[in-house]
Amino acid sequence: MTKRVLMSVSDKTGIAEFAKALQNLGWEIISTGGTKQTLDQENIRTIAIDEVTGFPEMMDGRVKTLHPMIHGALLGRRDLETHMTQMKVHGIEPIDLVVVNLYPFKDTLLKGGTPDEMIEKIDIGGPSMLRSAAKNHAAVTVVVDPDDYAQVVTELSENGETTLAFRQELAAKVFRHTASYDALIADYLGKQNHITDPESTTLTYDLNQRLRYGENPQQAAVFYQTALPTSFSIAQAKQLNGKSLSFNNIRDADAAIKIARDFLDQPTVVALKHMNPCGIGQAKTITRAWDYAFEADPVSIFGGIVVLNREVDAATAKKMHEIFLEIIIAPSYSDEALDILTTKKKNLRILQLDFSQAQASKKEMEYTGVIGGLLVQNQDIIEENPMEWSVPTKTQPTKTQKQALEFAWKACKFVKSNGILVANQNQTLGVGPGQTNRVGSVKIALSEAFKKSSVLTENAVLASDAFFPFADNIDEIAKAGVKAIIQPGGSVRDDEVIKACDQYGIAMIFTGVRHFRH
Repeated sequence: MTKRVLMSVSDKTGIAEFAKALQNLGWEIISTGGTKQTLDQENIRTIAIDEVTGFPEMMDGRVKTLHPMIHGALLGRRDLETHMTQMKVHGIEPIDLVVVNLYPFKDTLLKGGTPDEMIEKIDIGGPSMLRSAAKNHAAVTVVVDPDDYAQVVTELSENGETTLAFRQELAAKVFRHTASYDALIADYLGKQNHITDPESTTLTYDLNQRLRYGENPQQAAVFYQTALPTSFSIAQAKQLNGKSLSFNNIRDADAAIKIARDFLDQPTVVALKHMNPCGIGQAKTITRAWDYAFEADPVSIFGGIVVLNREVDAATAKKMHEIFLEIIIAPSYSDEALDILTTKKKNLRILQLDFSQAQASKKEMEYTGVIGGLLVQNQDIIEENPMEWSVPTKTQPTKTQKQALEFAWKACKFVKSNGILVANQNQTLGVGPGQTNRVGSVKIALSEAFKKSSVLTENAVLASDAFFPFADNIDEIAKAGVKAIIQPGGSVRDDEVIKACDQYGIAMIFTGVRHFRH
């Protein structure tokens, strides 16, 4: 019996060559509208779908393959006599190969398709054929990816049929493909109706990179990107130099660009190490901002990730070239700067990232895996207004202190809890991240800050990501000589903390907002 293939593809890549190869192997080709026209133009003999179904394509192509003559040909089990008898009685000829890819829902969505256009790009017949063929992969080969055409031809040429293992592999790919397709549709329709916490969540990601290993060499890891690409993301950054990114590189780089995203109003440099900022500097020029970031912690920046939110010029590149860095990320680089940075540093990872879409990236949800579950939340992107902050202390912050406090508060948001950060109006000076008690974080931040010259620490202020539970924190801060604090407030012991600040002549701001980061 002559073997039959059904072809119905939106993506015509390689379809004519594939069809010619099958025809040369003696296969009959059944085809639908647009695919048939493509094959006819290549003088490839085809059978129209309505010749098989005895029913015309109708409703602008919405109904053409949803027919027993098609699905019976796909689903009928070749190993069951009852199935084969029923197929013979009803004149159903088996279809042994299905080549289908779906309406371009994703591409239309990325192009900003209208609601009506999006509905018309929801494929019904395609997924139905794919699922039928994949279910019966014991007898039917199903191809959804043009990259698999070559192996199908090879196996058919060498063996007259595909192997069961290959058919299983292709069937699994089909169900991944249709699941991803349906996930995008579900997400789109959910957003159209402003659904934020559905009864189940369907996420889909595309493979970006296979990693050498994960957080440690004994851990396997893969990097996936959102199916609808986010422009301001490490997944979409263009790598200009250096080795491939590692698992830890990607996580650190992601954390660093999130910090830089909150400092777009003036030239800013963010240095990060192990998911915590070790130096943030802002100034009128990117070179001076680099100086501030480097001075903030010249030890920790070694082997760190650096993000600059303005073009890297030659002067800045020369300074960065003097130390060992893992990654540099910026919106652009002058030709001279790129030459400087790559000289004798073939492993330095240099990434170019589109900062114009930074604000749009704040709309993405955050997903955190736990054993047996998934936590979902929106990003910590509250727009805070300093005019709404309160000062509960007798001492009011000076204008310079206010500037430093606003800077410190923005930066402290990105320090792991318990998080403490000391800064002046231009740069971070000391960071105390992730301690199990707040006094410990305070001591670390102050110790780092006051190693520096008195010129830098003259206007030093301190930020805390959450309220101070006890006044002993204030005692430590006062001993160091800090004269202004910013914190959320809200502790049952706020009165004790305020009293301690008043005793030391320290100004304190309550923001009313906390920024835990675990």
